[in-house]
Amino acid sequence: MAGLVDDTVMDAALNDLKNNITERYICTGTPATRAAAITAALATMTGLTSGNFTGPAAGDTNGRKLTKNSETGDGIDASGTAASICYSTATLLKWRVDVSPTQGLTSGGTVDTNAHDHEIADAT
Repeated sequence: MAGLVDDTVMDAALNDLKNNITERYICTGTPATRAAAITAALATMTGLTSGNFTGPAAGDTNGRKLTKNSETGDGIDASGTAASICYSTATLLKWRVDVSPTQGLTSGGTVDTNAHDHEIADAT
């Protein structure tokens, strides 16, 4: 059975991320909640806005994507092994990106993050 989801539907979901995410935590482990992400945070960035993202736009192979723009020189608050990047509102973890390979971070240093995407594939 074939399916169809209009791009406006996928864009609505991606715009929810773009317009509501205000916090980024680089974390040990793979937290499933905002509270767990805060506890596991090695580096924190607050004050994110829609300007920290690009899109929605056409996906790399199909569908739609939202890109989190790269960041450079963010301060590291605690030493540990970064295994995920968590994006949240003031109350809810909305998006987690698992880091592979994991990366060791040292308190007092800085960390750069490459641009990365969240993609929603076309219905099939």
